[in-house]
Amino acid sequence: MASVYQVNKGINQSIEFKGLKAQYIWYLGGAVVVLMVVFAIMYIIGLPSLVCVGVIGVAGTLSVMHIYRLSHKYGEYGLMKALAKKQLPKVLRLKGRTVFFLNQKRK
Repeated sequence: MASVYQVNKGINQSIEFKGLKAQYIWYLGGAVVVLMVVFAIMYIIGLPSLVCVGVIGVAGTLSVMHIYRLSHKYGEYGLMKALAKKQLPKVLRLKGRTVFFLNQKRK
């Protein structure tokens, strides 16, 4: 008997869920957890439940829209690259020319 196996064509590709790629899935999960904690705090404080649901609904909608916008704008690794690029200095200032002489000992 011959066995039939499925070929996995998704090897070495990033995870994607409903249009979100790679780390943005984690960002969305973190946003959901934060929103649940905020809802619990608001409910414990004594705010009416409809106000809690309304605030969390609006905040959740805005956070999902923002995360999807980041995912589509930067892609899989683009956000990390953009954040790393912001940390680079704009100008390097040297007080001497000894940096350019590699074979000399520093004094």
